[in-house]
Amino acid sequence: MAVERKFVQQKLKEFRIRQFVSGQLSRVGLSDIKLQRTPLGDKILVKASRPGLVVGRAGSNIQKLTEALKTEFRLENPQIEIEEVQKIGLDANIIAEMIVNSLERFGSQRFKGVGHKSINEVMSAGALGVEILISGKIPSQRARTWRFYQGYLKKSGDVAISGVNVAYKTAVLKTGAVGVKVSIMPPTTKLPDQILLTEPAAPTMEEVTEPETKAEMEAVVQEAEAAQSESKDAKSENAAKPAKAKQPVKTKQPAKKQPKQQAKKSKPKKAATTKT
Repeated sequence: MAVERKFVQQKLKEFRIRQFVSGQLSRVGLSDIKLQRTPLGDKILVKASRPGLVVGRAGSNIQKLTEALKTEFRLENPQIEIEEVQKIGLDANIIAEMIVNSLERFGSQRFKGVGHKSINEVMSAGALGVEILISGKIPSQRARTWRFYQGYLKKSGDVAISGVNVAYKTAVLKTGAVGVKVSIMPPTTKLPDQILLTEPAAPTMEEVTEPETKAEMEAVVQEAEAAQSESKDAKSENAAKPAKAKQPVKTKQPAKKQPKQQAKKSKPKKAATTKT
């Protein structure tokens, strides 16, 4: 549990630092605050649309912020880096802050113009869809929610969490607090049901120069002559060898039956006797 508590305390500290920095940097178009730990100390990256207001005259605002971080959170050698946001219309935090500043400056009577103007700015930046919700006692004493939307915006699934930029801000008016929610789907969001059709590549034509064709023709002629000479040599070798005479194949003939010769038994002759 000691390791888990350590991680929880670290995340709580990072959350408090973000809240403190965002409270110190008001109306500068603050987009995001990232914390990094380096061997030289803690590094704080601030993304804003007005980096000049964050730095201040001769870096006075940065010096005050670093001293406050050292005393409040006991950070050793905090380094603050500022990065300018390139596309303001695709950042939900900046759009929400602009709406809050307009409501606090002009009141609740011009909230419709502020909402439509913000939507046009977001869509002109190339967003796929945008939705703005303004909730509170506007324009009367009865609280209600006004919805401004345009384009295509995912409401469910993993794309609604990872592919949609959402920001919440609060405007303090005389009639009470007014909540502002801005949801923007940037053009880089990949939808699971999106199919892209690509055109087949056009065939490329290669130009053949004359020297190359001549060299190729000479190579083909040489190969043909070499193949022809090899075939002639093979034929001459075959003609020089004497042909072997074929031996007749002996076939077995059935043996003829010889007639049986009956041997005659010769009787023995009696010897002649003489009387004396």
